[in-house]
Amino acid sequence: MSLLEAMQKRRSIRKYTDEKIDDAVIENILRAGMLSESGKGIRPWEFIVVRERGMLDRMAKCRVGAAKMLEGADCAILVIADPAATDVWIEDCSVVMANMHLLADSSGIGSCWIQARMRTAENGESTEDYLRSLLGFPEGMKAEAMLSLGMPAVHPAPHALDELPLEKVHREKY
Repeated sequence: MSLLEAMQKRRSIRKYTDEKIDDAVIENILRAGMLSESGKGIRPWEFIVVRERGMLDRMAKCRVGAAKMLEGADCAILVIADPAATDVWIEDCSVVMANMHLLADSSGIGSCWIQARMRTAENGESTEDYLRSLLGFPEGMKAEAMLSLGMPAVHPAPHALDELPLEKVHREKY
């Protein structure tokens, strides 16, 4: 399968079966994140991998109405970064998330991007502070996003290339 075909097939999956993900697959998803390009090779990111059922259930409350899929997930990977290391930490972490998302789908694993930065938890505090209180990452670190992972209960059809909004492509000038 070509990379374009993998991108076409990748979909956000929010419903999972009870089947467990093999540890080796999760390690490969993490490797895909660590292989991501980074401005000046700084790699400001770090990952927190959570598989404990009770913690995943508590993490499902980290976003108002947007993280409930964690209640059925087998794993979550939180991507955090040190903003003092580089001014492009957000972009670097976004590339990490995209690479992990693609590797998960190409491995038959369902995944969904859960934005953490500038979001609110169900209890009214910031998603970042809520997750920090659960997972104990240092004050100086910022939470960018989290990837939920599970065996997909359903997988929507691939995106159709002929339905891409090509009117958004401008050549030479707007």
